[in-house]
Amino acid sequence: MENPRRRRRLARILAATTLALGIGSFGVAQVAGSPDAFAAPPGEKDVTAVMFEWSFASVARECATTLGPLGYGFVQVSPPQEHIQGSQWWTSYQPVSYAIAGRLGNRAAFANMVDACHAAGVKVIVDTVINHMSAGAGTGTGGTRYSKYHYPGVYSDADFHSCRSPINDYTNRGNVQDCELVSLSDLNTGSDQVRNKIAGYMNDLTSLGVDGFRIDAAKHMSAADLAAIKSKLSNTGAYWKQEAIHGAGEAVQPSEYTGSGDVQEFRFARDLKRVFLNENLAYLSNFGASWGYLPSNQAAVFVDNHDTERVGDTLSYKNGSAYALAQVFTLAWPYGAPDVNSGYEFSSHDAGPPNNGTVTACYADGWKCQHAWRQVGNMVGFRNAVRGTAVTNWWSNGADQIAFSRGNRGYVAINHEGSSLTRTFQTSLPAGTYCDVQHGDPTGNGGCTGTTYAVNSSGQFTATIAAGEAVALHVGARGVTPTASASPTPTSTAAAGAGFNVTATTSPGQNIFVVGNQAALGAWAPAGAVPLSATGYPVWKGAIALPAGTAFEYKYIRKNSDGSVTWESGANRTATVPAGGQVTLNDTWR
Repeated sequence: MENPRRRRRLARILAATTLALGIGSFGVAQVAGSPDAFAAPPGEKDVTAVMFEWSFASVARECATTLGPLGYGFVQVSPPQEHIQGSQWWTSYQPVSYAIAGRLGNRAAFANMVDACHAAGVKVIVDTVINHMSAGAGTGTGGTRYSKYHYPGVYSDADFHSCRSPINDYTNRGNVQDCELVSLSDLNTGSDQVRNKIAGYMNDLTSLGVDGFRIDAAKHMSAADLAAIKSKLSNTGAYWKQEAIHGAGEAVQPSEYTGSGDVQEFRFARDLKRVFLNENLAYLSNFGASWGYLPSNQAAVFVDNHDTERVGDTLSYKNGSAYALAQVFTLAWPYGAPDVNSGYEFSSHDAGPPNNGTVTACYADGWKCQHAWRQVGNMVGFRNAVRGTAVTNWWSNGADQIAFSRGNRGYVAINHEGSSLTRTFQTSLPAGTYCDVQHGDPTGNGGCTGTTYAVNSSGQFTATIAAGEAVALHVGARGVTPTASASPTPTSTAAAGAGFNVTATTSPGQNIFVVGNQAALGAWAPAGAVPLSATGYPVWKGAIALPAGTAFEYKYIRKNSDGSVTWESGANRTATVPAGGQVTLNDTWR
């Protein structure tokens, strides 16, 4: 149950900054026999990369270079419509017209993005703001002059609810759905004229190729109003994902909305935070509908989103390995349709996107690119490979080490404790050599850029998993099957190279790289340095491939958001790749 004092405090913060999104609460909402709406997004790939406040041009590039190759089924883009001016992120959630003229790009850029993503095999979801307009007056990002309740060519005073005061009673349905969310002018979605305007906007997006919609603040519109709007769409089968956050004792419940589409299951994310930070992962053996959540086929899930990461309701990138492992679990676990939030570093709740949403490169200028972290991105392929299978071979140590199969198609082991885990794991995988997609990328010829494991004819393999890390194997990243005469003893192998682990503290916008005298290390050029992952912050990790026996020199550098570089002090570090396997380097920034 959400703390009412926290909600009131948050509402005051949001009102002061005219925040466009509502923060609600969560709880149980399930109706027996409720229909299967669009709960798994259409198609075989159900993971959505939520590119929060990325420009359309940057999303287009990322679809081609990363999202498509990793197997993401969808990309969700931030609201494209014209909105109030300002640098804060929440200005995107105060529309003033339905023209595509926001800070993230114009209509042409949006259309190009949709085409580029479709070419990469990625469908497009738009974060759609239709509950309200702005909280004040001014000139929009596309040049439209507006005032509250008056939006030329779109809405006039009569199109808004007569309640002109902020929502203050979540036990009163009329107050929640007819009054103003943090003083934002509340559209009368019961009006057919308003419904036609909204449907016209969504149909315009559909004409540009959009495949689905995330309905912002759905809780503040009646389910009947939303169903009526959807009935007016040119594509009534478009995927819908609705923000309707449950609150115990509240008048409006998420289960009311499942007839139109998925509902975002905020309890999933909040409970993950509690379990990962304060309880035992062993408790997750039946995680999902049996915890009182919506049915899996009606739930959209996430580890964090742009709201929850800022108010601390859920885990975020600031939680280091706990956050990364929660993403691994979410993508491996058969519940709901997962979102992966990909945003930017922030030290202020209101901080807007760096460079107005232009992403020149991942891990630069504060862009976190969680969707591309190996620990996260490679689990998308895992999820696609195990689709339709159940959890089997569950194991736990009773605390924070767990492992499980997904039928005979995948296996994941997670070590959320402070010391390493060595164990022979029982899987249902066919015998063969498998790429550990947590520590390497599968290659087209059945190879792997990192650690591999041999699963024997009994379905067993032995691994040592470092603290705060995981192992993930699946049939889509499988090499050559051992011959019948092969030893049944499980073994692990690693591609020759070097693994880097350096403890280094940074400020927002700073990232750690390793550079050295080999081409794989950038040949001492900072522009070619190897980026290290901060998922285990303050330990930054990465790996490269080098031939066995290679002696090399290296140093760590810190890149700042302005592009400047700071080299660590002291002489060049040295190491040699052993005859077999990797050299693992554990360093401290100096």
